[in-house]
Amino acid sequence: MLRLSLTLTLLVLTNPAIAQDAPRLSIKWPPAGATVPLGADPERAVGIVVDTNIALKPAGTCQGDPACGHIHMKIDPDGDSCNIPGRPYNSMNSDTGGDLVKARFGHCPAPAGRHVIGILLADDHHRPILVDGKPVTALVEVQTTD
Repeated sequence: MLRLSLTLTLLVLTNPAIAQDAPRLSIKWPPAGATVPLGADPERAVGIVVDTNIALKPAGTCQGDPACGHIHMKIDPDGDSCNIPGRPYNSMNSDTGGDLVKARFGHCPAPAGRHVIGILLADDHHRPILVDGKPVTALVEVQTTD
């Protein structure tokens, strides 16, 4: 019995824990280069579907889980012209979680045209989730039409 206990103890001490995969993020829809009709609503909204290996939950509900967060999104992220007035983003899913984020093209000076959609993984406190010191992001270029 002592030998079995010693063997189990050695196995636990010599086998490292399986590392959790680093957070990843991509845009499932729309695909790069797609032509996308603008929504008929006042915000000219288009649904963006993301893919990630972490749980996307409303902000404040992750309870310290490093494999949990939400999405911040910007249209034409090199500038701020498409942001919601007074906000540093165009949209986020921090109220709902899930893999769907609304791109509100109605905030852009020219809603129809070539745009880049940029998304970022954020933690419960709206801070970027980092891998190797860099934020986890994804970009896709689309053409929007009326």
